[in-house]
Parts: sequence; C-alpha cells; structure tokens
Amino acid sequence: MAKSTTSFVCQNCGATYTKWAGKCDACGEWNTIAEEAARESAPKGLGGKAGRKIAFVDLKAEGTPPPRRSTGIGELDRVCGGGLVAGSAILVGGDPGIGKSTLMLQACGMLARNATVAYITGEEAVDQVRLRAERLGLAKANVQLAAATNVRDIIASLEAGTPPDVVVIDSIQTMYADNVESAPGTVTQVRTCAHELIRVAKRRGFILFLVGHVTKEGTLAGPRVLEHMVDTVLYFEGDRGHQFRILRAVKNRFGATDEIGVFEMTDAGLSEVLNPSALFLAERRGNVSGSCVFAGLEGTRPVLVEIQALVAPSALGTPRRAVVGWDMARLNMVIAVLEARCGLAFTGHDLYLNVAGGLRIQEPAADLAVAAALVSALSGNPVPADTVVFGEIGLSGEVRAVAQRDVRLKEAAKLGFKQAWVPRSAKKTDASGAQSKPDDTKTGLSIKSMGHVQDVVSQFSEATAPARSKAGGP
Repeated sequence: MAKSTTSFVCQNCGATYTKWAGKCDACGEWNTIAEEAARESAPKGLGGKAGRKIAFVDLKAEGTPPPRRSTGIGELDRVCGGGLVAGSAILVGGDPGIGKSTLMLQACGMLARNATVAYITGEEAVDQVRLRAERLGLAKANVQLAAATNVRDIIASLEAGTPPDVVVIDSIQTMYADNVESAPGTVTQVRTCAHELIRVAKRRGFILFLVGHVTKEGTLAGPRVLEHMVDTVLYFEGDRGHQFRILRAVKNRFGATDEIGVFEMTDAGLSEVLNPSALFLAERRGNVSGSCVFAGLEGTRPVLVEIQALVAPSALGTPRRAVVGWDMARLNMVIAVLEARCGLAFTGHDLYLNVAGGLRIQEPAADLAVAAALVSALSGNPVPADTVVFGEIGLSGEVRAVAQRDVRLKEAAKLGFKQAWVPRSAKKTDASGAQSKPDDTKTGLSIKSMGHVQDVVSQFSEATAPARSKAGGP
C-alpha cells in the first residue's frame, strides 16, 4: 500500500530535509524550504520482489535512423544542431515576456506544414493563443491546440492513437501531477511532471518542447536535475525593451553547445537575423573615443559587436565599476594589467563597460578589445573606425592567440573593415615539420600584431603610453 510522507524540500535546488530550516545547506539560499507531502509508490527496499530481465541489443542499429526534422526557422535549426531529433526533449528557458511562446508558436506553424503538432498551454486560454496566432499570420496553420495542466490527462491523450510528431508544453511550471500533494511550480511537481512527459516522449518517439521560466538570477526555475533530464537546453536572452533576441544552446546531446541564433522582435513576431554582425553595428558611430569593434565567435558563427567604455572622474572614495554584457571579474583583471604593466592610472575614475546590442560575451578573446576601449576612453583618442580587435590578455601583459583567427578576419573583411589588431601569431608546424606563419594576406586586411598590451597603448597618445621599460613590460 502506498505510504504518504511529509518532507521539507528546498524550492531552489530540490534538497530534502526532515524538518524546516531557515537556510538551505545545499545551495545557501534563505527561506526557500517548504513543506511538501509526497506519495511513495514503491517500497524502500528491493528484497521480496524479483525484477524482470531487460533486453540488450547491439550498438549498431539494424536500420538507418530517421533524418532530423527541420523547424523551418534556420536560426532555431542552427542552435539545435541542424534540426530536431525524434524522441528528444528540449527545454526552452527565458525571462517572462521575452518571446518564448511566440517562438514556439511560430515553430509549430512551420512544422505543421509536414508534421502533426500539438500545442498544450497551461498559462493561457485557447482563445488567447488564437489571437496571437492571428497576429503572427498562423491562424490557418494545422496545429492541434489544447489548454490543460493535469499531466495524467495530457499523457492519456498522447497515448491514445497515433501520437503527434511534435508536442509543446507551455509551460512546465504550470503542470501538475495529481499523485503529488504539492502546488504546481514546486520542485517536486516540476521534477515529476517533466519525468513523466519525457518518459512518454522517449517511448512514443515524438519531439517534446518544454517551456520554462527563469529565476531572478537568470537560471531555470525548478530543480537543477531538470536540465540533466532533457537532451537540449536553450536560453532565450535579451532585453524586453530591445528588439534583439539571442537563443543560446548551453546543452545539446545532438549538436554543438554555445551556438547562438539571433532574432529581431517585430510587430509580426520574431524574424531571423541572417547577418547579426551588420545588425549589431548598424547604429555604430565612428571616431568616438571608448568605442571598439570586437571580432567574436559564438559557436561556429563569427559575430562582430561594438564594445563601449566610458571613463569619467569620480568624486567617490570608491569609484564605480559597472559592466553590461561581460564578466565583471574579467574587467577588473584587464584594468589591473593596464595599471601594473602599462602605468595607466584608472584610480579616481568611474568605469562603465557595455556590449552594444544586448549580446553577452563569454570568451576571453574580448580582453584586447576591452583594453583598447578603456585606453581610448581614458586618452580621449578613438580607435580607428575601420579596425577590429581580438586577443586574450595574460597577467604579465602578454597577448595570447585565440582560436579561429581566419574566420574572425574573414567576417571583418566581409563587413568592410580595413585593419585588425590581433595577437602575434605563433608559427605553425605542418606534416613535414616546416614552420610557417598564418597567411593573413587572403583577407585583404592590414594586420597589426600585438605581442604585449603595451603595443595597444602605444597606438594612442604618447601622453598615456609611457615607456615599456618604466612600466615593467618586456
């Protein structure tokens, strides 16, 4: 007979306790432990009941696996690794109002042209979804629509007859299992509902999309195990007041991670941005101090973005350090290197750093571009408008090489840039043992090699570029 037990579960990480406590020892959060009543459906021990034998198969499949299914949205296919895999579970997370439901409805409308699609909403009524579909021009799309929150009813509907090819659950936080005595959205409910839906998707072979909310810290709401249960985790990033949206893959069992898709929010929904570099630089003003173009790499796609820096005198004892779109710890390291190795003085100045366009940069190749923007803002001399910069900076001030140098330079040349400040290239060794340097003449760019961060400082006014021997550089 099933036994009902009461436990205290942390709503942030899912840790279980026998009694209530103000602080969770697992994640360190306060006031996140809530009482939940769960039902044990299996005995605690394995004795007394024999298990059934499982069947083993060869690693090599007898037939060819089904091809990936295209969503009809190129940016979504790129992030998913080239299309959707049958039987996969995809978790899409993002801030409220960022466009998750809009993206899912547009994908359903495109998929419905050659597949059966079911869209199950737990947040809106059917008429509300129809109004959005009409605004997006998808009113005639052959999408099966339903409003439900009971997972038992949803599974029974999917089990009956031929299952659809694609199922969208919007959102997983609104679903509930009636055998779990806790409110929808709690850790136990989210974990149980997701497990049951994923189990059915794997057995029946349909593609499952789970839409999830994020917390104020930017992580997916619910237990961390939810991200381990699914095959792909996609984050929808961006500011609701900005037209750009970034779809980023942080986990993908069937493709590359750290791939991004770029969208633009319009009155007619989300539209794909085929050339994000040109869009990010569309409003850039040349010959402005503190502005520098960084040639970055997001997954397999080169992306050029503008990095803006502002250095202003501060009347505070502790000057402000503010950064948007980059790592604050990385910014402090670059400032320390410029002060210790180049003799620059940022003390007594407020520093503001911004990555234009709402994109968040994570790779260390942006160090050199950030340093160039800071020195430009401090000296008042602009970086040449036709110049791109990339390179990693070490603590001793050396500029280290970064991956995919040729891809970055080709993207810059395609957008009309004439000059590049890049790390000093190490010699390459081919199969015969001969050494050669990379051939940068193919891109048509004028290359300036930077071996030390002092080489960047020297590109600006001599008043802010003291002798390297005095600063301790090589």
